[in-house]
Amino acid sequence: MNRKAIWAIIGLMSVAVIGVVWLQTVLIRTSIQVNEERFDKNVYNALNAVVARLEHEEKKAAFNQYMNGYVAQYFNQGSGVIEPSALELAFTEENADPELLSPNLFDQVMNEISDTCTCYSCLKARDNRFRRMMFFNVRNTQYPLGERIKLESLKTILKQELNNRGIDTKCNYGVYSRQDENFVIVDGHYVVSMEKPQELPPGYKDIYTSNYRVELFPEDMPSPGLLMVFFPAKSRVVWSSLWVNFLGTLIFTATILLCFAYTIHVIIQQKKLSEMKTDFINNMTHEFKTPIATISLAADSITSPIISGNADKVLRFANIIKQENKRMNNQVEKVLQMAVIDRKEFQLNLTEVNLHDIIAHAVENISLQVEKKEGVVSVALEAIHPVIQGDATHISNIINNLLDNANKYSPEKPEISVLTADTAEGVEVTIKDKGIGMSKEARKHIFDKFYRVHTGNVHDVKGFGLGLSYVKAMMTVHKGNIDVKSEPGKGSSFMLFFPHKVDQS
Repeated sequence: MNRKAIWAIIGLMSVAVIGVVWLQTVLIRTSIQVNEERFDKNVYNALNAVVARLEHEEKKAAFNQYMNGYVAQYFNQGSGVIEPSALELAFTEENADPELLSPNLFDQVMNEISDTCTCYSCLKARDNRFRRMMFFNVRNTQYPLGERIKLESLKTILKQELNNRGIDTKCNYGVYSRQDENFVIVDGHYVVSMEKPQELPPGYKDIYTSNYRVELFPEDMPSPGLLMVFFPAKSRVVWSSLWVNFLGTLIFTATILLCFAYTIHVIIQQKKLSEMKTDFINNMTHEFKTPIATISLAADSITSPIISGNADKVLRFANIIKQENKRMNNQVEKVLQMAVIDRKEFQLNLTEVNLHDIIAHAVENISLQVEKKEGVVSVALEAIHPVIQGDATHISNIINNLLDNANKYSPEKPEISVLTADTAEGVEVTIKDKGIGMSKEARKHIFDKFYRVHTGNVHDVKGFGLGLSYVKAMMTVHKGNIDVKSEPGKGSSFMLFFPHKVDQS
């Protein structure tokens, strides 16, 4: 898959994910708005019902007082029209006819007990009674607002009306008097003395600034005050039916994003792996092509009648075939070693290993190649305790690989140095060169299998890209570590740490 196709897929998937998230956001926002509107409507309906019931209770209380003696005697002073015993009714919820429990109860009952005679004296008497009743009813409205409302009654009615509309959450409420310009009742308590609403504590100020407010006793002109309600947990109520949808949307969206990111990561990694494998095959072909061609030429030469009769030349070409065959075997062995390491099917042959001896032997081998390029290899073996526990073969391969890389990536006159030093728990080996160095991006991948630092289109650096991957794997199984410092044009330094003891448990 080429780069354009990958970016096209990324673009389409990004647009799809953004579209899904946007649609879900709009849906949740709309649902919140609908829930808020429903909640507001139910609250206002409940508050209006509370006001109506408070007004109705006040009328019932006034009527009961009127019918139970005091006002009856007042009306009948000097008239003798209606006997008090006939009007002494105890109007309560328990003994009243259900049909009388209506907002117009007062007017209905008064019409029933009123005289229907149309003579002048009866009309005058009814008029007097009506005026006195109106005087009594108006007299009730002159009481302070706090005295016109019973605390328990307000608390009970408010709770009932809210519950009837499915609002079962804590609320703070207050009765605000226009005459006093302050609250007279707050949360079921009479308020004797209070600061101005603008200077109230947070709890009371929330009530004062709440949008949920209705006029109390609206039949009075003007209304004496307001009933205000504040819901501290309004957001929770609004979200109560949406949190499952929101959580589900969040989880599924996060899952889609994670899968999307993982898919893109896999695609990019597979593309890189494919490129590295292609490079590996090309390098392997190049590495095998030369020795195969050499072996073929040497074999043809041996079979030639001119050469076959000369024992020295036959021996020379036979040695060439042997060397090239060994070279191919070494390359194949590297591939097989990595396959064994990947499957974790190898076992270390642990022995006491002297790092200085291995380094000296490796330096001796690489010096011949370095000297051909007019370079030099310097050694500073300063470790006092160079003996460690390890597999001599693999440790030798590690040192040889790093020295080989230092030589290959130093185009002209290589300057390579090898240093050792003691540490608290082992030995540190540093291999430095002044070659082409590596970029920061290259340093991130040099230990990846098949990865090779690019040197342009010129195939002047041989290898499969398995050397450093092998080194990293071997350092890991030896319970050590490897680090690298490098800058382009300034060379590279590989720092190896070998512990004295290898714990294979």
